[in-house]
Amino acid sequence: MRFRFDLMAAALGVLSACTGKQVPEEKPNILFILSDDHTSQAWGIYGGILKDYVHAPNIDRLASEGVVLDNCFCTNSICTPSRATILTGQYSHHNGVYTLANALNPDRMNIAKVLQGNGYQTAIIGKWHLKTQPAGFDYFNVLPGQGRYWNPILKTKDNWEDGYGGGKEYEGFSTDVIADLSIDWMKKRDKTKPFMMMCHFKATHEPFDFPDRYKHLLDGVELPEPESLYDSGPETTGRTFKGQVLENLRDRYLENTKNPNYWAQYPELPFSVDGLDARGQRKKTYQKLVKDFIRSGAAIDDNIGKLLDFLEEEGIADNTVVIYTADQGYFLGEHGFFDKRLIYEESLRMPFVIRYPKEFNGGRRIDDIILNIDFAALLADYAKVEKPDFIEGRSFRNNLKGETPEDWRKSMYYRYWLHLEDRPGHFGIRNERYKLAFFYGQPLDMAGAQQETTAPAWEFYDLQKDPHENYNAYHDPAYAGIIKEMKEELILLRKEVGDTDESYPVMRELVETHWNN
Repeated sequence: MRFRFDLMAAALGVLSACTGKQVPEEKPNILFILSDDHTSQAWGIYGGILKDYVHAPNIDRLASEGVVLDNCFCTNSICTPSRATILTGQYSHHNGVYTLANALNPDRMNIAKVLQGNGYQTAIIGKWHLKTQPAGFDYFNVLPGQGRYWNPILKTKDNWEDGYGGGKEYEGFSTDVIADLSIDWMKKRDKTKPFMMMCHFKATHEPFDFPDRYKHLLDGVELPEPESLYDSGPETTGRTFKGQVLENLRDRYLENTKNPNYWAQYPELPFSVDGLDARGQRKKTYQKLVKDFIRSGAAIDDNIGKLLDFLEEEGIADNTVVIYTADQGYFLGEHGFFDKRLIYEESLRMPFVIRYPKEFNGGRRIDDIILNIDFAALLADYAKVEKPDFIEGRSFRNNLKGETPEDWRKSMYYRYWLHLEDRPGHFGIRNERYKLAFFYGQPLDMAGAQQETTAPAWEFYDLQKDPHENYNAYHDPAYAGIIKEMKEELILLRKEVGDTDESYPVMRELVETHWNN
């Protein structure tokens, strides 16, 4: 494969020398693979207590042939807003997608429109979750809402209806179906043009389903537990809110056991906690969650392998940028939680691996702070398009080659807008060692937010000494100076990104009242 590509490059070079004309450099294809919630703890390449239990040979393959980002973060850790940010390169307060209830305006610019206008064929297949009809894609075939795991319905332009109407049913397990449809589109593409194929899996989103071939993966195995699995509440760590605790998932399992028509169809039911004390119930819920999650992720890995094999068979692997990432992280029992949304590491971190044989060797990792606002800028860079003004992020192409710009960010801004009493609205800053968050606890006018407010509160973590965020050190006098500096930087960051709450007097009052507390 490499030999054939080198011969072609050499021939082009000779032709250029003979004719005196510059032969334009070939633009790479882009295969952007996105999963839902497939958190770094379940990838294996990020280590952790589950690394020896996950089934991820093709993620390993990508990592060995590409570059892994160790500090890639989400700017709003929930599905719809993250996907809008990936496409637009903008923070939620600029692209208008703050919560799960918001839609992406089709008139808004996005990276697909940019590439489409610069000679690329563009397609998206799988989970869309942005409600309005996709814009900027020559072809789309997307799930309505979350879609379903089995015999999924997907909608094209020809059979589109807003909401959950329209579409066509495809037999099989959704991850397999989405990969097969993506390969089918790439087979039929116009081979005279480069392409951007966005292959978006529903997995590993709740209810964490999986195909029958992984039904017995981890049978008889007791998975190791995170040290904070039995965290019983804010009083144990100094955190300031309840969170989405595993008991809520336990109750969903039990309800689905009684009611087959429950909104979520969990695999491997019935589920029972009869005779178990509170600790035993949490333990059993954790074991089921993580086994199902790993099985669901194994099917993603299979299909990543299928996609990579197709590129090899087509002879285009060397000239295709392949990215695999997730729209955010997910709690797998840490702090006694499941779900995402929070500025805590498990939720904040986006696992990310990229392969581009023409430009960099594999088996490397970088620890620069990369954000999902940067993805669109990177894709524009690879497409040889000057970064459009609407994109707020920066291309990290040089970072991937080991040439990090001297002015690269040392800290990042995060904001979660969908206020709930157990997971309050908050914003914060994370740098290379510390994290500071202000849980302001206000619904503002966000669609889907609970109207009940929560008391404003601060949290601070030293990620070097406390990497799992088990001790809120906000009131530790040893950190008073650092916290003061981070508060000042947080104000500057909010101004820099244009998130100053000018339209929310209650927020300005809270900041003035609590900033020096």
